[in-house]
Amino acid sequence: MNRVHYNVSGLQNPQMKTQVENALEKLNGVQMVNVDLQRASIEVGYNEPANESEIKHCIKHAGFELE
Repeated sequence: MNRVHYNVSGLQNPQMKTQVENALEKLNGVQMVNVDLQRASIEVGYNEPANESEIKHCIKHAGFELE
């Protein structure tokens, strides 16, 4: 399983955490999503057909900026 870690801006409350978790979990191939509100970070574990570009797009589409 591949893993990526991103620091993001805009993660401020549990509702936003749930929003980005749900969006990422819909991607085919995503195995694990860990959102840390205190650190404002997202870790994603994935296999094919998911890829890093698709994951970044999903995070941005959910309304968060990658730092």
